[in-house]
Amino acid sequence: MISKKALLIAALCLLLSSCAQKQAEPDKAEQTPPAAGQTVPANNLSGGEAGGTPTDKEESPPQTGEPGKPNVGKAEEMEPPALLYHIDKAYNVKPNEDATEKKVVLLTFDDGPKEKEMIEGLIDTLDKHQAKAIFFVNGYRVKENPDLLTLIHERGQIIGNHSWDHIDLKKESAASARKQVEDVQNIVEETIGERPRFFRPPFGSGNDRLHKIVEENGMIYMTWSNGSLDWDSKNKNKPGAVIQNVLDQLHAGSNILMHELPWTVEALDELLTKLEAKGYGFVDPRSIGDKPAASQ
Repeated sequence: MISKKALLIAALCLLLSSCAQKQAEPDKAEQTPPAAGQTVPANNLSGGEAGGTPTDKEESPPQTGEPGKPNVGKAEEMEPPALLYHIDKAYNVKPNEDATEKKVVLLTFDDGPKEKEMIEGLIDTLDKHQAKAIFFVNGYRVKENPDLLTLIHERGQIIGNHSWDHIDLKKESAASARKQVEDVQNIVEETIGERPRFFRPPFGSGNDRLHKIVEENGMIYMTWSNGSLDWDSKNKNKPGAVIQNVLDQLHAGSNILMHELPWTVEALDELLTKLEAKGYGFVDPRSIGDKPAASQ
């Protein structure tokens, strides 16, 4: 009798010990990490919602471009437009073929880069009207504000060469004039990775020697054919006067000279709206090339 009771108690203890061991042992299937390259089922992803929905990280598409930078300006990396226009002897924009739109204007801004707020104001308006412009820069200003040159370039606008010091190059020696031109070519390339394709002499002052230097550097030489006179003291803080000056000289192919000035920033939206209302388009500077040989 005693022996049977002892056996029964021993069996009961053994059973309780086995149950306790199973309860304490972790589930190996849940704890074992996936092997390299093994796909984890969606319902096992941490941070997902109930029902096995993947996390936001898993749903995000692959990113392009440089890490940490937004994917902007990719359209500007596409092939540039075809060369449809050239600059004539009067510095107007002329179509290479009769079928190309003649009623266009070229927008340009000289003497920068100066201030971020003004540059962004100009480019915001250009973007609103789907327009591009040439920003003719001075070398000494680029040296002071390389970030502003980068800003203009990254926002899809075009950089032009306006000499290093904004001096009258017609009065300079050949060596001095060449340095004024080529130093800008070099600093722009060092800053944005491209050399300007357009050159405008300060004050519109040049000579055959300067033309030759510009040509040797692979640039198109131009002054302007429509002056906004925004630089004139009598038009200071008068955006309406700037607009009227352009409209008074308006013609097909107008090469419009403006500057990075507060009243020009203020005038630009209304000016472009009025030009559009008159049926004018804005030529993309990248579509301007050398004069075709057949028409030279």
